[in-house]
Amino acid sequence: MALAALLMEAQQLKLLRPLDVQFALTVAHNDGPAVMLAAALLSHDAGEGHVCLPLSRLRPEAWSGTKSPTLWPQLFALAGSEDERLRQLQASPAVSDGDTPAPMVLNEGRLYLNRMWRSEQAIARFFNQPQPLPLADEATIAQVLADLFPASHEVDWQKVAAAVALTRRISVISGGPGTGKTTTVARLLAALIRLSGDRRCRIRLAAPTGKAAARLTESLGAALRKLPLTEQQKAMLPTEAGTLHRLLGAQPGSQRMRYHAGNPLHLDVLVVDEASMIDLPMMARLIDALPPHARVIFLGDRDQLASVEAGAVLGDVCAWVNDGYTHARALELSRLTGTPVPAGRGELAGQLRDSLCLLQKSYRFDESSGIGQLAKAVNEGRAEAMRAAFRHGFTDISLSALRTAPEYEAMLEDARAGYDDYLQLLKAKAEPEAILAAFGHYQLLCALREGPYGVSGLNTQFEQLLARKRQIAMLRHSPWYEGRPVMIARNDSALGLFNGDIGVALERGSGLRVWFPMPDGRIKSVQPSRLPEHDTAWAMTVHKSQGSEFAHAALILPAQPTPLVTRELVYTAITRAKTRLSMYADEKLLAQAITVRTERRSGLAALFGRQE
Repeated sequence: MALAALLMEAQQLKLLRPLDVQFALTVAHNDGPAVMLAAALLSHDAGEGHVCLPLSRLRPEAWSGTKSPTLWPQLFALAGSEDERLRQLQASPAVSDGDTPAPMVLNEGRLYLNRMWRSEQAIARFFNQPQPLPLADEATIAQVLADLFPASHEVDWQKVAAAVALTRRISVISGGPGTGKTTTVARLLAALIRLSGDRRCRIRLAAPTGKAAARLTESLGAALRKLPLTEQQKAMLPTEAGTLHRLLGAQPGSQRMRYHAGNPLHLDVLVVDEASMIDLPMMARLIDALPPHARVIFLGDRDQLASVEAGAVLGDVCAWVNDGYTHARALELSRLTGTPVPAGRGELAGQLRDSLCLLQKSYRFDESSGIGQLAKAVNEGRAEAMRAAFRHGFTDISLSALRTAPEYEAMLEDARAGYDDYLQLLKAKAEPEAILAAFGHYQLLCALREGPYGVSGLNTQFEQLLARKRQIAMLRHSPWYEGRPVMIARNDSALGLFNGDIGVALERGSGLRVWFPMPDGRIKSVQPSRLPEHDTAWAMTVHKSQGSEFAHAALILPAQPTPLVTRELVYTAITRAKTRLSMYADEKLLAQAITVRTERRSGLAALFGRQE
């Protein structure tokens, strides 16, 4: 058919992936051209991280800004008029309304892959359900909160967040860097244990990546040690966080998890950090595995990049946070915290709104912090404020041009200086623990994967610089050398290594092995040949850096505009830096980028708005 030939042409022009075309040919081979085109575009958008294809995208003007603009009108002309496209979709056996099995679901003007539709519906039901679950009467909860949080004459949003979580089965605490999410959760866990009394309280901690889990273990452990708890109460506290894959029992070579609705997790309280990184299918799997009585607390920064895979669940959940609490909920939280908590407007999405809390005060960054000022300006999309932050003279941020070959070489030399402590410890044959800790002090971050400004090109150029300076000894026919940092790209539960884990290749008497820090503080070494898929990690993408924190982060942006560089990407990169940030970018392109929002199309936020 003519449309199939045009789809193959779109594949050759790299407008569509081979998967997109094959999906369309497979599910719609007996259907009209509109169904085949819709299937290809749905698969394409799913590959871009979108949950659904709104029918408004089934128009040629929605694709006019892409490459080969003349091809799209031809494709849509073969698919018929707008009314005809809709009729074909509604009549197709490959499309259902969700009540009967079919590869695609058409619902509320949106076309979904069946699995994505079911996941979205499950998540909406989960967050929309009635959630009150107080552990004690109001007076007791108020007293415990008063014991754990200092008195304040103004709204203490950390205390409000704890009150929200103590009185709801499901709660979401969002906040930017330095707003005290970890401190809040430490006090919240102490409150939960005190209010549980003699009852057993099984608490688990989890995060999407190994790095995020290790950071949660370290930061939460330090905060918990400062709290006034008995030895018996301290024994109930979790000692380490694990990855979500480890928590759910991911099985090698399978999409199935050990824990699910038929075999739920054994826990009473689950704390999930870095929730912005959780994609739609993973959130659905997590929800499916929760026992009915479990209390769940999600933590994250709603303004960070969404997950690499489909969906932006935390962003959709927090879309209602600015509406504030319902009137009754605001009064309840005021009584629990001892300070007036303002009510919001209306009652729409009340069940969800009343389970959210946005931490609004940064304790890490003040007005003397360039990182804090820059993050705020970027997050608000204010280009002039961003320029002013760079020109103010802050010592913790810098912006350097990256247009010419000398500027590129200067950036590489800056990176060599950034990694100097690590390289010196490597030369001194220090202990693996010290070397791994030093590697985490500095990190190159990229928006792209390919090219000289991307991860692959930058890693190659940096390795060549280090080899010229004789700081690493590369082999001609092997990617391995002592000091090579690697990041795991695929989960391997048998080895206990998961996507995002970072290790360093070291020779310590038994051949070259790759050493990884484990969430419990141990160090584990693995032969290079046994590693799952991995990448060199002198530079990593901003996406991969989520859940990590570096004393000094350096962001490298391409010299040409690209749709990948958005406000959320730049903000996420900035907030990886704890004490110093170096940016290498064209100021004009950077100013343009922060006005562009990352778009993830889904129907989730609308489902929260309609259902009660």
